[in-house]
Amino acid sequence: MTSPILVTGGTGTLGGHVVPLLRASGHDVRILTRRARPAANGVEYVTGDLLRGEGVEAAVDGAESVLHLAGGPKGDDEATRALVRAASRAGVRHLLYISVVGADRVPLAWTRRKLESERAVAGSGIPWTTLRAAQFHDLALTMVEKMAKLPVFPVPGGLRLQPVDSREVAARLAELTLGAPSGLVPDLTGPHLYDLAALARPYLRLRGRRRPMLPVRIPGKAGRAYRAGANLAPAGAEAGKRTWEEFLGERLGQESCRGGHRERLGWESCRGGRRERLGQESCRGGHRERLG
Repeated sequence: MTSPILVTGGTGTLGGHVVPLLRASGHDVRILTRRARPAANGVEYVTGDLLRGEGVEAAVDGAESVLHLAGGPKGDDEATRALVRAASRAGVRHLLYISVVGADRVPLAWTRRKLESERAVAGSGIPWTTLRAAQFHDLALTMVEKMAKLPVFPVPGGLRLQPVDSREVAARLAELTLGAPSGLVPDLTGPHLYDLAALARPYLRLRGRRRPMLPVRIPGKAGRAYRAGANLAPAGAEAGKRTWEEFLGERLGQESCRGGHRERLGWESCRGGRRERLGQESCRGGHRERLG
């Protein structure tokens, strides 16, 4: 019997993609979670809280590999240090961390905490791997949705993003978890570069909305860093294949077909619970189906 792989943040967006991949490789998985859950399908749940230091010792006990995905708006560095201390005492042999592109270059509080977490992992004495990824499509969508509720859509000048699909990040993390410790590996981004207007246009089109674009300027050090591309991956980064437009088409298309409601999405319509896209796809009973 192999030792379980501990995954923090295993119930989140990224964890929801990574855990099935680890299970498919034949490994048992243990998830540190703040809410008690029964074990199921080779996945064990250990209740604990990294910021409070509760349940962490039990979570790392017997685990040879630890994949640290948990994160939040505050306390990432403290949570990582708590995990590192417990993992060191438990004899963990591989500690993996997911960070963000530009953690060492963007002067924001949350990126500084990411960088401090990276340093805690690298200085732990445990063989380690860190992957820096660009913003997920999911996060970019949340941002665009909020801005689209305004009467005008603000477009910060010089701000560019390389959104990446969370499933592609999960696949890379699973590969790294099952491999040997590799230190800081090449960044992972999406296939294309966008400014905010380019992200907004396909979203607005699919939603059947129009918004005037209002150029704005990000002030201070953060603005200068974004305009200089400090949040973009350096040379040598790896790129995923799934585009922002493909992500939007799938995500918004699924939403339009739930419950059989009709919603005009530019090039799509949903009639009586059936979504038709140029005769190629349909959605029956709210489910998406490829028609060969």
